Amino acid sequence: MRVIYIHQYFVTPQEGGAVRSYYLAKGMVEDGIEVDLITAHNKDYYDLKIIDGIRVHYLPVFYYNHYGFGRRIRAFIRFVRKAKTLIQKLPRPDLMYITSTPLTTGLIGIWAKMKYALPYVFEVRDLWPEAPIQMGVVRNPLMIKFLYKLEKSIYRHALKVVALSPGIKHYIEKSSHETKVYLIPNFADIDFFEPYQNSNVKSMRPLTISYAGAIGRVNALHEFVNMAAQAQYHQKNWHFNIMGSGADVPRLQRLAEEKGLRNLSFLPFGNKEAVRDLMERSDVMYISFAHHPVLRTNSPNKFFDALAMGKPLIINHEGWVEELIHNHKLGVLFDAQEPEKSWSLLETFMEDKEARELARKNARALAENSFSSDFAVKRVLNVINPTKHPLKVNDGVYIRTA
Repeated sequence: MRVIYIHQYFVTPQEGGAVRSYYLAKGMVEDGIEVDLITAHNKDYYDLKIIDGIRVHYLPVFYYNHYGFGRRIRAFIRFVRKAKTLIQKLPRPDLMYITSTPLTTGLIGIWAKMKYALPYVFEVRDLWPEAPIQMGVVRNPLMIKFLYKLEKSIYRHALKVVALSPGIKHYIEKSSHETKVYLIPNFADIDFFEPYQNSNVKSMRPLTISYAGAIGRVNALHEFVNMAAQAQYHQKNWHFNIMGSGADVPRLQRLAEEKGLRNLSFLPFGNKEAVRDLMERSDVMYISFAHHPVLRTNSPNKFFDALAMGKPLIINHEGWVEELIHNHKLGVLFDAQEPEKSWSLLETFMEDKEARELARKNARALAENSFSSDFAVKRVLNVINPTKHPLKVNDGVYIRTA
């Protein structure tokens, strides 16, 4: 079997970032599937690399987080055009596996289906354009109408759709009744991220709360800075870390400076090893998004990394991830809109060693029992080749093999 895998933002574990596509493509290769993965890089030439058996094609399409909406759209369309040209040079695949974001990658699938009768599976990581519309990034009524029409067309033409969260799955099924949707959330790398024990750590060190990931307005990390300010005001022996890169870093640094924070550190973007090192030094990990309903459906990578590391969690928004945290006693919700109540819950949790130890054990158990990368790979193989990989489909939150 031959698969063309499309992911505009593909990265390897050594590069850091969202590595879901690396593990899924690697799982396909290990199953005997020939995989050509088409992505982009910020260089002015085409490149080809063989990465763990995956033929990775790098197209010259520049893209940076600080790009405005117009420049982003131009980069998305440029990638679509170059990907189409490359596909015509590659051996004909049996299937295309296309992942968002951006949504525009779905245009490649529609084109390939219409021109070459190639089926495609479309993986939905975020609800786009719903997210930028709710955040006010897209306001033009005609553009909004066009984007919704494009979204439905991509779902309708897909052979199957993969959703990364229950909320995304429900949204797609509601908007496109004829589309078969499979739930395959992000996963925990339980072999790489393992609970860390260090009996030599001094008990007097500060309790450490860390965030690792993208740093943009959508992540609402000003709430994390305000939490650090509140902890400093109450003279808590806590330290806060923000690791990552993004357009909002300068604003957050100015905010921290204005508040005179001595308990907050900004760390540069790091690869998978750097993230693991940060988690080893942290007592609790923080998950954060802006308070838009659509963002409650997100399936953040770092949440699953934290589960694998056995880390208690603080989350700033409601949604399916918060429900997991609440139902499995993994940590607490810190709602900035209810500061007094949230501070009381946070203070109690941070100072309760038994509660944090229980959360640590529960997190690792959830990662092993429900969100192993092996489960995700098996589910994807079932989606693209159900005859060879029969699997009992479970429509719940958890991913279990038959």
